[in-house]
Amino acid sequence: MTTADQRPMRADARRNYQRLLDAAKVAFLEHGADAPLEDIARRAEVGIGTLYRHFPTRLALQAAVYQEQVDDLCAKAYELLDHERSGNALAAWMRSFAEYATSRRGLMQTLKEVIDTRSDLFARCHDEIRGAAGAVLAEAQQAGTVRPEVTVEDLLRLTHGLSVATQSAPETTERLLSYLLDGLRPQP
Repeated sequence: MTTADQRPMRADARRNYQRLLDAAKVAFLEHGADAPLEDIARRAEVGIGTLYRHFPTRLALQAAVYQEQVDDLCAKAYELLDHERSGNALAAWMRSFAEYATSRRGLMQTLKEVIDTRSDLFARCHDEIRGAAGAVLAEAQQAGTVRPEVTVEDLLRLTHGLSVATQSAPETTERLLSYLLDGLRPQP
């Protein structure tokens, strides 16, 4: 929200910024990446000038929504590591990731289509997700609940596969997750 050249945002500006992000998430889910910016400003109960002050371009708004979605997913991993018993954070995070990806699939797909996959933002978000996944994986491996040869890439592919597989049948998430977790456990 700030750079070295900017002053910190006032409280009302921070509220407006967050309201715009929240409104944009809903609008992008409902109408895709081309949702009218005027509608987003109206939903956020701010003027279009306020939207443009925070997000000078549509892409800047889309990028901020994408970054916040990734931040939320990564924060969930670290929160689980702080609150779950040894080895349980991985299963809870995989469940959260699948639910998150299923509920926001349209939004994430739309945002990925407009954000250059070679951009700094995409690379940074990818690294953040890898870091969060690596943290829950390492904790599970240290607890002895996951095979030592499982890599972060393996975990991300499996978790992505789970989210794709349960998109049209979310009621199967728990059952399929249990099969995945059984396969990740150390073998006798």
